[in-house]
Amino acid sequence: MYKPLSILQKIQHPLFEKHKLDVRVKRDDLLHDIISGNKWRKLKYNLEQLKSNNYQGALTFGGCYSNHIHAFAYACKQETIPCIGVIRGESDYANNFTLRWAKHWGMQCHFVDRKTYRRRFETGFINELNEIYPQHLVIPEGGSNLLAIPGVAEIVTELNSQADFDTLITPVGSGGTLAGLISGDSVANSKHHKILGVAVLKQAEYLVDEVKCLLTSEALKHNNWELLTTFHRGGYGKFSSTDVERIIAFNEQTGITFEPVYSGKMILAFLDLISQDYFNANERIVLLHTGGLQGLGGMIEQGRLSAKDWPTLPFINHE
Repeated sequence: MYKPLSILQKIQHPLFEKHKLDVRVKRDDLLHDIISGNKWRKLKYNLEQLKSNNYQGALTFGGCYSNHIHAFAYACKQETIPCIGVIRGESDYANNFTLRWAKHWGMQCHFVDRKTYRRRFETGFINELNEIYPQHLVIPEGGSNLLAIPGVAEIVTELNSQADFDTLITPVGSGGTLAGLISGDSVANSKHHKILGVAVLKQAEYLVDEVKCLLTSEALKHNNWELLTTFHRGGYGKFSSTDVERIIAFNEQTGITFEPVYSGKMILAFLDLISQDYFNANERIVLLHTGGLQGLGGMIEQGRLSAKDWPTLPFINHE
């Protein structure tokens, strides 16, 4: 069931008390049982575009454990839209946790090798796919396009109605969520906030330009944002046993589940920044939980995580 407004939950932690910080979590992980977090936000207006135009279907890109692929497949099923997933990897992955569900919901998986997948932004490759799948709306990896921005921008509108805050922090993968938050915060006559993005992949400095490409001329004037690129924990999808232990401890402390690829890296970066006295006393901080909990299923399946440490997995038996 869709929830048009996600809750803002105050959380406690010894570090917060020590450094006199007011910390809340924007629970976008609770927006929908399956299409949660930033995926729900990004797909909202893309789906409207699909339904209001004469497309035969939709096509998008992702890795074999992609949160976007998982959410997109379910969203298209709900709207009775044929969908294609261009998947980085071999067809041997077709029966993993994520793609098994994607196929169950009707997605047709088009597997390509890594070299071919790197062409996903090239016009020539898009044209080749359009010949195979004509009249399909092409949505980029992660759902990060201009149609995603207004959906994510609504987060700031909601937050402004829920509480006063100084800083908003989000994990960053493809840049669309960060761009949407900047856009939402740049609205005229609204109080501007500091926005921090925590990059979850290595060598992510290029994302600054990706974000700027998604902003209007007005939003480009918003200069109170920053992309932090040193908290990737080794690269995309990488994390240590110590990282996992710290995230599990934080989950138990707050009663909120964060996973170690996206929101969990944001949490670890946040805790490290607090220890470095990055924030001012009495600063009011909002952490955006961008969902992605389905990814736990794949990591448990791979043996990278233990099921006993993630006791609440509501996405395992979804239809």
